[in-house]
Formats: sequence, structure tokens, C-alpha cells
Amino acid sequence: MVTFDHREPGTDPERWTPLLDALTPHAVDVDLDGFAAVLVVAPHPDDETLGAGGLVATAAARDLPVEVLLVTRGERSHPDSPTVGPDDLAVRRDVEFHAALAALHPGAVGTSLGVPDGSLREHPDVLRVALDERLASATGRVLLVVPWRGDGHRDHRVAGEVAEAVALGRDDVSVLAYPVWAWHWDDPDAPAAPWDRPLALALSSDALDRKRTALAAYRSQTLPLSPAEGDEAIVDRRHAAHHLRRTEWYFPVDASPSPLPRSRSRSRESFDAHYARKPEGWDFDGSWYERRKRAVTLAALPRERYRSALELGCATGVLTAAITGRADRVLGTDISEVPLAQARERAPGARFVRAALPDDWPEGRFDLVVLSEIGYYLSPADLDRTIERVLGALDDDGVLVACHWRHPDDEAVTDGDTVDARLAERWPRPALVRHVEEDFVLSVFPGRSTRSVARAEGLVR
Repeated sequence: MVTFDHREPGTDPERWTPLLDALTPHAVDVDLDGFAAVLVVAPHPDDETLGAGGLVATAAARDLPVEVLLVTRGERSHPDSPTVGPDDLAVRRDVEFHAALAALHPGAVGTSLGVPDGSLREHPDVLRVALDERLASATGRVLLVVPWRGDGHRDHRVAGEVAEAVALGRDDVSVLAYPVWAWHWDDPDAPAAPWDRPLALALSSDALDRKRTALAAYRSQTLPLSPAEGDEAIVDRRHAAHHLRRTEWYFPVDASPSPLPRSRSRSRESFDAHYARKPEGWDFDGSWYERRKRAVTLAALPRERYRSALELGCATGVLTAAITGRADRVLGTDISEVPLAQARERAPGARFVRAALPDDWPEGRFDLVVLSEIGYYLSPADLDRTIERVLGALDDDGVLVACHWRHPDDEAVTDGDTVDARLAERWPRPALVRHVEEDFVLSVFPGRSTRSVARAEGLVR
């Protein structure tokens, strides 16, 4: 999952125009005449309108049946709202969804699956079963319209992956993928989306008018809930402009298995793209969560001073700078060069090199190795090899400190608990420290001769 903030201006809609004008779509139009029905998957209320509203309206003009599977009720669209809670927002968005669908296609059926907003990753079978049932009962060819799985939102990715996996191998189903948030975060000059293979649906004036009317029905999204901070519009005029063009754009879906089981580490290109969009990476300096987590990490170090420290995946060097106050020599590595430029300014007393784990391993011995928020971006095989590399480079009196986020991350290969469990399984000795809370898990794994703080100070024998 890419990282974006809908409150940021994002890509100017006009910046997309030269790219779109220069395209020669592989299919200029979607021939709906060959289908018996259209089935749309919408992770949240308004996704069906933003991404495929013109197609649904076009289907109405051709008397083609449409069903929209609404995965969640979108109750978390305003998590910081001081005026409207999730339950009230869910009710409001239910009403808006049905009004919007009636504007697009008066005969369309809207079915709510009731998955908690943001939690489709934990409940993929709800969507899978619903799709299996619809496709199994279909009496003709079905056009399945789903979110593009690279769109940048967790629910969008999982919805796309599940739908594509269900459709795989079915000769009576064709799949189109629509972008929603990619218009906002992607760069037309170096796009991540597959614009080399687009499909375009030219919208009639009636279809575009219906789409505008449908989007206007989502007052909770297109207008502020109140003047209070946290109640800002989600889909303001700038966002809406991406979706109210005279052409609706789609991507074809490759006939390949769902990528849900991941076997490759996260790529350098994906990190480079992240830092190109957000040069500061994550909010390491401003976030209390990040500042507190660093304090917990430093407090967990069993020695006051270290000879040589290695931080793997140092990003912009915020934690590295803190480690320089506890070690004589500090080396930070990261897979991307962009954050290392900031790290060198932030921690001039440390040394930094670009390195991809586990192949690009630095030379030397270390009595402190820090593996923070990077283990779950490694494939199981690469994580095992990284553990072996650490064991081979760690002094007998050294420690490995591993700290990882426990919530879902769409770009992750595994998760924090899996990484921590694998480290504990492969490490020769039990952890000296294991701190677990809802948000992160931190473990300190000792070298062969590392002792507890009390034993090292002679307080116990």
C-alpha cells in the first residue's frame, strides 16, 4: 500500500490531461452488449460512483442488470470527527449509497456485506463467498468491475485481489479494475499505474450527468460534516475533478493468481516511490507514537554504551541519531538512497550506506544491531538469511533489538508478530526483553555471553 493523505492537495487533475490525451487505449470502449449482467465491487460507499459510475449509468441506458456489492459501510471515513461517530456515519452513508445508486441506475441492486471499514484484509471470505454465489448463479457472461489492487488503500487492494482470484479461470467472466485514490497520489510523469494498457469508456452526456448527481448524493464525503477540524470533506472539488471527466478509465486484469501469498521482499523501487511522494518518509519527528516508541527502544538497551552499532533500515536516521549518543561507532543502512541523504544531515556522527537485505551486508563486527520496522518487508527466506547474517556479525556480548508494528501494512510481506516469533524461534537464547502492546512488539535478543543488567552490575550472581 502506498502512503497518502487525502487532506493533502495531491496531484493536480490538470496534470493528468497530457498523459490521458496521448494515450491510445487498447480498447476504446467497453462493449456491454456481450454481457448479461454487470457486478461491481465497491469497498466503500462512493467507490462505485467515483470509479465506475459512468459504466453503471451506461448499463442503465442499455437495460443491463447491475448489482453493486458494497463491502463496508465506510464508517471510518472521518476518524477524527468531533461531531459524528462511526455508527451515525454508517447510517448516513447507507442512505447516500442507495440514493447514488438510484441516480446511476434506477433498477440496480445494492447489497451491503457489512465488513468493518478498513478490515477486509481480516475478512476476505465475506467478499469471496458473495462473489462465488453471484457468479455461480449467473446465466450469462458477467462483467466484474473491481478496484485496482494498486490503488493505495488496504480495502481496495484486498477487494481487487479477492475478486481477481475468484474470477480466475472462469470463461464467463471479464474483469475491469478502476482506480480511485491513484489519481490523487500517483505522478503522471512517472506513473506507478499501468497506463501502458488502459481501457477507456467514453461517457454520454446523460451518463456523466447521472454520475455527477450520484456523487452529489454523498454529502458526507463531498461537503464538510461541520466547520470543526476533523470534519473536512473527503472528496472535495479537486478530488472530484479526477472522476468527472468525459472518459472513465480502467485497467485490464492479468489472468494470474492472486498475489495474497507473498514470497518476495518489498522492492527498492517501491521504497523509492514512497520517498518520492513523501520525502520525510513517515512522521518520525512529529508523531508521539514514534517518539515514544524510540524512547522505549532506547530504554530497553541493556548496556549504557556500545562499541559498534548497526541499524538496519534506518530510513531518515531519526533513531540513528539517538543511537550515536550510546555508541562509539554507528552504521546505518537503508534500501533507498533518498532517506539516507536526510540521515547524513541528521546524524553526522554516523556512517550510512545503501544496502538491500540480506544480500548487501556490511563488513565488520557489532555489539548492537537494531532491526526496527523492516523485518516484515522481507520474505520469509530473506528474513531467515538476515537472522543468520546478524548472528554471524554479532559479538558474543552484543544484542539484537527488534521492534515492529503489529497492525496491518499493505506493503508488508508478513507482520510484526510473525517476525518476532521467527526471531525467537531462530535465536539461540531466549529474549532478555520482550515488550508487547497493542501497537508494537519489541524484543532484545542476547549474544552468547550477554548478561542481564543486574548480573552485569553484580547485583545478582
